Amino acid sequence: MAGTAGGRTSPDLSELAADSASLARSGTAERVAAILRDRITEGYFPPGSRLSEESISGALAVSRNTLREAFRLLSHERLLEHRLNKGVFVRVLAVEDLVDIYRVRLLVECAALRTLGEPPYDLTAVEAAVSTGEQAALADDWPACSTANIRFHQALAGLANSPRTDELMRNVLAELRLAFHVMADPRRFHEPYLTRNREIADRLAEGDAAGAERMLAFYLEDSRRQLAEAYAERLTTR
Repeated sequence: MAGTAGGRTSPDLSELAADSASLARSGTAERVAAILRDRITEGYFPPGSRLSEESISGALAVSRNTLREAFRLLSHERLLEHRLNKGVFVRVLAVEDLVDIYRVRLLVECAALRTLGEPPYDLTAVEAAVSTGEQAALADDWPACSTANIRFHQALAGLANSPRTDELMRNVLAELRLAFHVMADPRRFHEPYLTRNREIADRLAEGDAAGAERMLAFYLEDSRRQLAEAYAERLTTR
């Protein structure tokens, strides 16, 4: 990690510099936004982090104008916010944001399973995400486990085979990752869901989409409640 800003540790941007290769010759704002969105989803930029124009534009080898446009796009997605005379920061979610995120997840993820049609289903991405999460847990890498959990839910929504749904869920789940940072003990939060992820994947592999949907609905409610309680506790201890 490199330095601190406002009491927060700034990330080492050497990893971000590696992403510049993926921009190739088309260093568009949309592609820059996609890279930063992925990094937020992975927990690389935690809530409250200040994003330095100079450092990030240098790491990605793009112009500041391109980066500012990417910031604007991500602000529209509610991932970033501009603070007057202070700069651009990763948003800190409010309880109301959390409630709305889970409302959308319940509508979209459950509908994706409800409309699957006849088995068998292509569960390649679902199985890969479950296995990645299990391996991360064995390595005691809970940030990676958190990322794998996000990928699992992206994969569930992806079963709808809808590019628009995929785009919606990428944005919603990137916001969700911001909420995960309130959990003081990430292992205690994420570990039980590894088993539940595996159970949902197994139900789908058996062709029981209705059963998987029921399990997912209970799962999402439990997750929402846990995060809401963590938010409430954080507010009372401020």
